[in-house]
Amino acid sequence: MRRRKTAVAGGCCLAFLLGTLLNLLFIPGSEHPPPPRRELPPSSPPGAPLDPPEEEIGGVRAALARQIRQRYEEVLRYRQHRAAPAAASAGRRPLRPRERRLMDLAPPRTSAEQPGPRGRAAAGPGAGAWAELSLEPPLLGCRDIRDVGGVQYLGSGYTKAVYKAVLNRTLAVALKAVDFGGHDIAHCVRQFSALGDCYRLAAYKIVKEMILLQRLRHDNVLQLYGYCYQDSNDIPDTLTTITELGSPLEMIQLLQTSWEDRFRICLSLVRLLHYLAHSPLGSVTLLDFRPRQFVIVDGELKVTDLDDASVEESSCTSNSDCFMEFPARNFTLPCSVEGRCQSMNEKRNLYNAYRFFFTYLLPHSAPPSLRPLLDKIVNATGELHWGIDETAAQLERVLNLYKSGEYLQNTTWVPKAEYRRVPEAHIPDENYRCWPSYHHKGCLLSVFDVNEAIEICDSYSQCKAFVLTNQTTWTGRQLVFFKMASNHIVPDPDKITYVKVTD
Repeated sequence: MRRRKTAVAGGCCLAFLLGTLLNLLFIPGSEHPPPPRRELPPSSPPGAPLDPPEEEIGGVRAALARQIRQRYEEVLRYRQHRAAPAAASAGRRPLRPRERRLMDLAPPRTSAEQPGPRGRAAAGPGAGAWAELSLEPPLLGCRDIRDVGGVQYLGSGYTKAVYKAVLNRTLAVALKAVDFGGHDIAHCVRQFSALGDCYRLAAYKIVKEMILLQRLRHDNVLQLYGYCYQDSNDIPDTLTTITELGSPLEMIQLLQTSWEDRFRICLSLVRLLHYLAHSPLGSVTLLDFRPRQFVIVDGELKVTDLDDASVEESSCTSNSDCFMEFPARNFTLPCSVEGRCQSMNEKRNLYNAYRFFFTYLLPHSAPPSLRPLLDKIVNATGELHWGIDETAAQLERVLNLYKSGEYLQNTTWVPKAEYRRVPEAHIPDENYRCWPSYHHKGCLLSVFDVNEAIEICDSYSQCKAFVLTNQTTWTGRQLVFFKMASNHIVPDPDKITYVKVTD
């Protein structure tokens, strides 16, 4: 038995040795060496992958070309309805002298899409599309930003970088351009190794935003002043837009401001959303709805980032297709007989306004008599029981109650003290702090009339006097300084002082 096992083991070892010898004698690599490893071209960025096979190159180029064309066609849809249809060159409208065909208009087809040389003025998708993206003559152009001063980097997102600049030493503007170090460009170059085409893909988002800024004319949409083409990073005709300059929206700072200013932000937002729901383009939704997409200009909220806006209403066959998902709530909207989710764009905007703005800014430190109505507005939008029309109407009602002083008529306040009126007088010191206040070192509040000022002074134990100024807020309400004493009163023709004489 032991001899048989030894013979079997010996046979296995002999077969293994014979197989190894045959592999060494007849290995095919000795006659046909493998193809050499191809080196990266000199223009490839450091760390770029090796060149793919030719058939893969064609597929990659075609994929990038398709993305560019899709982006172009998206831009065209926002502009197309403004231009008269043209089926032949004879019917094309001439460009005005200063009018520029953006991005050389239709993206040229690459060799992956069709044979032949690339042309900078290649035709777009469909006859007559060559002039569809042209904008109105800009108020400002390259000549105006050639010698700008005070250029300051403000920030950047996935696609754009934003800078502050001062024109002619007087006009402060925002300059927006594709960020070559941003996510969109970096991701595209890693995938396609084509900086020029990747720039074109990203720049179409700026073109889309330019068109929307011109089409959506509203007090709460940032103004487009102009644009400029200039060579940059070895890419011809890179695009820079020139827009109105606003201050970033800082929610922490907003929470420390007066209720009146916070209400103004919410009212501005609702007026904007009401306009977007009934805009010339149809119902517009802001897909990237965050506070950083807005700025404040002279106290008014304005949307500044529109490259992710959309007018596409979701199609559906049943209500289950109209599902909106948010971090804390989900909603299912009705599917219309036309196969569209009813008011989805409007309701998406409205709920985002509720979760980012209304819950934080509307109810806190509001006048007590207005809080029931404000709570009703917050709850109705949080449950999407109201649309934007009703929400806008209710906020306008709050504004009217506040400006007219009607919100004071339902109070049962009785004065606790008597006050002596001192005309043309002011108390320069004797400040105390209150929250929220228009002045960080004193208690400066807005009032509808003297009676409201007396009521406020009565509510603060440290208040012994107040000074009516000649300054007013955006609602026309008068600004009043509340003081902790009246030991030093000085003449001032623009102010009136009230001193508490009894407690």
